[in-house]
Amino acid sequence: MFRRIWHYIYTSLLRSWLKWLLRKTTGTCELQRICSGYKPGAMMTTKAALETNKENVEKQVDEIMKEKEIKPHSDHLFKANLHICLLQITGYNRLYFRVEDLRKEVFNSDNPKHEAMLLKLWDLLMPTVKLESRITKQWGDIGFQGDDPKTDFRGMGLLGLINLLFFSENYTAESRQVLSHANHPKLGYSYAIVGINLTEMAYSLLKSGALKPHFYNSVPGSPELKDFHQFYCYLAYEFDKFWVAEEPESIMHFNQYREKFHNMVKTHLQDPNVSLTLTVACN
Repeated sequence: MFRRIWHYIYTSLLRSWLKWLLRKTTGTCELQRICSGYKPGAMMTTKAALETNKENVEKQVDEIMKEKEIKPHSDHLFKANLHICLLQITGYNRLYFRVEDLRKEVFNSDNPKHEAMLLKLWDLLMPTVKLESRITKQWGDIGFQGDDPKTDFRGMGLLGLINLLFFSENYTAESRQVLSHANHPKLGYSYAIVGINLTEMAYSLLKSGALKPHFYNSVPGSPELKDFHQFYCYLAYEFDKFWVAEEPESIMHFNQYREKFHNMVKTHLQDPNVSLTLTVACN
């Protein structure tokens, strides 16, 4: 009860007075103190987000400086850092909607572009094996459930396929290594199905806002789709290492280990300095 009373007094009375006092004594507004007191990253952007959140970044920066009576020549660092903050804040929101659009887009076997992506995924993962036909049990070799992979994309739509393909295109050796682990006779799992499941994990973390610290620290500006795909690559590679190290008794325990891995990722994301990027050893 005391905490709630104190919170009310602070937010409704003391905070405004303290901000006014600091403005008078330091000659800087709160945004200036944030942008000069923190290095670029999650801490600075998160605190700046509490002060402003508008779409037109350039215009908003100028309006803020005018409103706060900040002279550009007197505080060069403020304008640059505030610009980064606003790009990251608005960019995160735009990224979510772009990812959501891909998730809602249904895989269409009559769409040549969709089919081309699917066939390219096969070629990248199985370069020495020719696909006998479009509808075939061979798809099971890369972890799809049935003869036609399109049924497996229902939950995550085209987003699931794009993530699988991005991993194979940009980390070909690593994706083949993960596939070989997935085809292990004892510790194996369904590569493509797990990949789609990890796409759902990445999507849910993005939607909840949990990925903000990661993107604020790893992308010096507005995050793009490729940055989301890169995060998926991190999940795919790290989950494989986690699975192999845990040595589950059976794929029947997948949900249990998936949740354990999910909790590990969420714990990492609580660190304000977090940056979850895929790092591979150089040969």
